[in-house]
Amino acid sequence: MFALFRVSALLLFIGLSATALAQSPVADDDATSNILRQENLVAWCIVPFDAAERTPAERARMLRELDIRRCAYDWRAEHVSTFEQEILEYRKHGIEFFAFWGGHPEAYRLFEKHDLHPQIWMMPPNLNEGTQEQKLQRAAEQMVPAAKETQRLGCKLSLYNHGGWAGEPETLVSMCRLLREQGFNHVGITYNFHHGHDHIHDWKQSFELMLPYLHCLNLNGMVDRANPKILGIGKGQHETDMIRVVMESDYQGPIGILDHRSDLDASESLTENIEGVRWVRKELQLPGSGGAKPKTPSPHTTP
Repeated sequence: MFALFRVSALLLFIGLSATALAQSPVADDDATSNILRQENLVAWCIVPFDAAERTPAERARMLRELDIRRCAYDWRAEHVSTFEQEILEYRKHGIEFFAFWGGHPEAYRLFEKHDLHPQIWMMPPNLNEGTQEQKLQRAAEQMVPAAKETQRLGCKLSLYNHGGWAGEPETLVSMCRLLREQGFNHVGITYNFHHGHDHIHDWKQSFELMLPYLHCLNLNGMVDRANPKILGIGKGQHETDMIRVVMESDYQGPIGILDHRSDLDASESLTENIEGVRWVRKELQLPGSGGAKPKTPSPHTTP
């Protein structure tokens, strides 16, 4: 009788535990599979937007100190002369030159010289005239030279959403399909939350549409009307639910975190987002376990 009671109690405990797990929004998975783990983060928009105006050596040291192991490199004309120094400093400090913004012949030359194969992030052309099919065909045609060059270099070409028609998930996916039909299977999508405020309320459908083509996903705090447009992760109204959709999928790709605020030291903005990612991760694994929600600053607009 006592043994039967012990078995019943054990079964009840197992049942309650299973119920608790089922009610948890995102299972507490290990560090090797969670896309929000520190080593999966990519620093983005940290070159021309850094208030400290770091040199390549200073930038590489900053990333190492923050334990960010990958960087997507954005630049302006004044940075072309230091492209190679950036590559060498990243290599010295164990930072992966993960992605490169736009295209540039000097960068391509250096990638070949140093045997680098970063993702190349490019905005597709924003077209206004013609039917949807006509616009897609013309946009895809205009991307063919970049597709050929990146294919030759062994680099992935990522269509980058930056608002407008070209930044719509349906447009990005359709262009990927058209280019892949021509043999450019290395073409995919880099999607940015901070250029995706129009997709907050249909995010699940948009994300599932892009998922087979997604090369990188860049996070941001998300509020209605994009005010502010750039916001620390965890400080918005919507990004936690949007990230939940991603974590419940089979996406295992990289996650980008932003600086993109010229008034801030890049170290400050990256630290803010690292802490925000940790808070969101804990909240999705067990609501309330992340502690107080990160505080939101006074509203301001950012280009």
